[in-house]
Amino acid sequence: MSKLGNLGARLHRGEISYDFVGKRKIWYGVSILITITAILGLAVRGLNMGIEFQGGAVFTTPTKMSTSVAKAEEYANDASGHQSVVQKLGNGSLRIQIAGIDTDQSDRIKQELAKDLNLDPEKLAADLVGPSWGEQIANKAWEGLAIFMVLVVIYLAIAFEWRMAIAALVALVHDITITTGIYALVGFEVTPGTVIGLLTILGYSLYDTVVVFDSLKEQTKDITKQTRWTYSDIANRSINGTLVRSINTTVVALLPVAGLLFIGGGFLGAGTLNDISLSLFVGLAAGAYSSIFIATPLVADLKEREPAMKALTKRVLAKRAQAGADEDVTEVRGAGHDADEAAPAVVGPRNQPAARGRGRGRTSGKRR
Repeated sequence: MSKLGNLGARLHRGEISYDFVGKRKIWYGVSILITITAILGLAVRGLNMGIEFQGGAVFTTPTKMSTSVAKAEEYANDASGHQSVVQKLGNGSLRIQIAGIDTDQSDRIKQELAKDLNLDPEKLAADLVGPSWGEQIANKAWEGLAIFMVLVVIYLAIAFEWRMAIAALVALVHDITITTGIYALVGFEVTPGTVIGLLTILGYSLYDTVVVFDSLKEQTKDITKQTRWTYSDIANRSINGTLVRSINTTVVALLPVAGLLFIGGGFLGAGTLNDISLSLFVGLAAGAYSSIFIATPLVADLKEREPAMKALTKRVLAKRAQAGADEDVTEVRGAGHDADEAAPAVVGPRNQPAARGRGRGRTSGKRR
């Protein structure tokens, strides 16, 4: 068995563990700090919304263009007065995106671009995207996200309980905020592919959280009938028992996404992959983090507020204190017994060897 498999088995059996729930205030602080950074990024820099959401024009050149991407971007910026995005496609053609222009402007820009690129205007394909269409896409995305959240809360409240539903909702909002904040800080373009990536990572994050919740629900049956574990103790055991599984599934999911992001988008220059791969990469990592460090500790916090759980905690702590006191007494008694065995015997008149060596009726004088 591999070392990781052996570690997972020991974690599942409870032979070793890490106190995730006991140190939850540290994780809450880290999450709050990351979330504040993401919100500041959104407030200061904002999102770089794609042409599908802002409206604009997309110009596509014929294949095997000799003009470089940087030069084409310079031509597009000068012709439009707007910031453009130029990508080189696999067949050698250039895709030029210019946001925030209308039909009249696109005709003029097309003529100037064709002149700068030494092309016949008829060979420069132009597609105009209206801002109303982008607004509809954005509204549909928000509606889909809201419906998803409501269904998640209802399902978890029925399948588990409302505290777990709240904790899962907080974890999902945490993942969305971090992912969108990273987009604002990095400056990647937000496209419909980004929205698809967000919905994908929400499902993955929810799956990882439900795995831990299912283990927690199973282990907390009739929890008040015992006095060995508190609810937080069992919650921590549930996290540790599924920890290696969460790590394995996250790493396996991140590897191909990292290939899309760093190799496809970075080294190969396929910028169209960045919009979806970044949301998947950040969201998968944030989802694994939130399911371990946010969702389950938050459930433990909410459950420990119940009167029954408070009473259970008092009983468990009292029993542990009594067990500790009994152990201390045993150690003291054991130490005293050892001291008695090690100490020399007390020599008294009745124990003196000389007195025991004399026979009965014998005297030191002569017998007559």
